[in-house]
Amino acid sequence: MFIDGPVHPPLTRADEDPSQAPVRWASIVVGMFFLAIGFAGFFPGLTQHFNAIEMGFGSGAMVLGIFQVSVLHNVIHLLLGALGIAQSRFSSSARRYLRIVGGLAAVLWLFGLLVDQGSMSNFMPLNAVDTWAYLVIAIVLIGLSFLSGEVTRSSQATPRHA
Repeated sequence: MFIDGPVHPPLTRADEDPSQAPVRWASIVVGMFFLAIGFAGFFPGLTQHFNAIEMGFGSGAMVLGIFQVSVLHNVIHLLLGALGIAQSRFSSSARRYLRIVGGLAAVLWLFGLLVDQGSMSNFMPLNAVDTWAYLVIAIVLIGLSFLSGEVTRSSQATPRHA
C-alpha cells in the first residue's frame, strides 16, 4: 500500500497535556461534574430525606432539596463521570462521549416529559426539575462536543530564533 503525502496520526497523542485540547478538557470537566453529583446523592448532608432513598421508583431523596435521586440515578452519574474521564484520553473519544451522553440526556428529558411522575414507569425517578436539568445538560454537552480537538502549543513551548 502506497501513501501519497505526509502521514498524520489519526488521534491526538495521549501523553500531551489534555488541557491543551479543548474537547478533551471538556470531557474531563463533564466527568468530574457527573462524579460530583453522583457522590452528592449518597451524602446525607447534601441529600434531604436520605432515609427515603430507594433503588429506583419511589425514592424520596432530594439532592439540595430539589433534584430527586435514587441509588440507580446516583450510580449512573458515577459511571458517566468515570467514563468521561477515561474517554478524555483522545479527542475523538472525548467528542464521542460528549455526544452520546448529551443524546442520553436528551432522551431522559423526553422520558421525563412523557412519563407520569407518580407511576412505576418512572424508574429513575425524575421530577420536573430533573427533567429540565437534563435538557440543559443535553444542550451543553452536545455544544461542548464541537470544541476543537487539536492540541495547541503554548508560545513558551516553541523555540524563538534570534
